[in-house]
Amino acid sequence: MPSPFPGMDPYLEEEGLWSQFQHHLVLCLYQTLLPGLGDRYRARIGQRFYITEQALFTSVVREEHHEDYIEIRQRSDGRLVTLLDITSPGNRTTAVGRRAYLHTRQDSKTVNANMVEIDLVLQGQPLLDYSRENLPDWDYAVTVTRAAQPERYEIYTSTLQKRLPRFRLPLAADDRDTVIDLHHAFTRCYDQGGFAARIDYQRDPSTTLSDEDRRWLNDLLKSAKLR
Repeated sequence: MPSPFPGMDPYLEEEGLWSQFQHHLVLCLYQTLLPGLGDRYRARIGQRFYITEQALFTSVVREEHHEDYIEIRQRSDGRLVTLLDITSPGNRTTAVGRRAYLHTRQDSKTVNANMVEIDLVLQGQPLLDYSRENLPDWDYAVTVTRAAQPERYEIYTSTLQKRLPRFRLPLAADDRDTVIDLHHAFTRCYDQGGFAARIDYQRDPSTTLSDEDRRWLNDLLKSAKLR
């Protein structure tokens, strides 16, 4: 069964679901990317690791986090050309998760790579700080930073009520971009991960929504007969 939402599903931000969702989404994006890379590049899935600690009464709960991302490298010399990374709730809500994500970004900047950052999280603080002046409101964004223009952002946006965007993923400066349909990758991910059977749509999502979005969500789930 497909997701009842036209785009991103906010229920996937649940702590028990996100890790598998991110893993499946990275796999689907990887499968989408490969046909457009040709012989010049190779893609690999990398992973960052960090541990969060939370005090619980008289004990401390330690939780390991493994977050996948995609590296596109020159086949000839192994140079990192483009990093495609996905923001997790842990990156936006915990100090150690934020540091781990920013460390991955900084490593890519150091070698002058392009960056594509996909943020499908509503909770916590964004990891990119740029002005929204004269831009429409959005909930989700894909931000592209090209190595040749590191201070300039290309922003592809969506809201909870709309499908996820297509975006241009840059490769080497003398090569053309490849276009990625994020919504298509998301729908494949949702289906392959079997998330329809794992989400309880009878309750409210844990992330904070505006009053307008909450009313819309309730109407949507009622029309889909999930409530």
